[in-house]
Amino acid sequence: MALGFIRKWRRQRQRRRQPAPAPAAPKAPRDPSRCALLVLAHPALHRSRANAALLEAARARPDITLHDLYQEYADFLIDVEAEQQRLLDHRLIILQFPMYWYSTPALLKEWLDMVWLHGFAYGRDGTSLRGKTMLAAVTAGGDRDAYSPGGVNRFSMTEFLRPLEATAYLCGLTWAAPFILHDSIQMNEADRQAAGQAYAAHLAAAIAAARP
Repeated sequence: MALGFIRKWRRQRQRRRQPAPAPAAPKAPRDPSRCALLVLAHPALHRSRANAALLEAARARPDITLHDLYQEYADFLIDVEAEQQRLLDHRLIILQFPMYWYSTPALLKEWLDMVWLHGFAYGRDGTSLRGKTMLAAVTAGGDRDAYSPGGVNRFSMTEFLRPLEATAYLCGLTWAAPFILHDSIQMNEADRQAAGQAYAAHLAAAIAAARP
């Protein structure tokens, strides 16, 4: 209750600060060739050479729309209507992020909370995302053994991604095989180039499967 009140108060204060909006420009037609939306959530992208390598591979594809949440919403004031339209305009939703404390970075969780609403993403009338596909692309500092029953993290990355998989299922999306990059901190330049190539191949297969 308190958190919801604070969010509402912040948005009201932000609106009062802003001048009256200019008449909206005509909306540019959606490029039908861009069937995939890559939602990037990394609060320190300038320090992540692994995520930069993955992003470079994604940028090379003309059928992917890149959307950097921390660049767009540094103040966490998310434009819900614009974000919902982005989701409607694409068939494949890619969530790229580093694993932070066994979960997503804070802004990605906020984006899911604020945008994937009842009546839009789920619920009796929330059918807007049905038939689309969700793909998680995740980097982790630990190696594969660290994410195993006998490792320091006790569970596999697949298990840590169950909440996102459950979200996809609830909202009627297909859960694609995730792209998981382990040991990202220890990678050298050759490793990062190989990771980018593997990511490009993974994206190509996911996009081909998501096309009508």
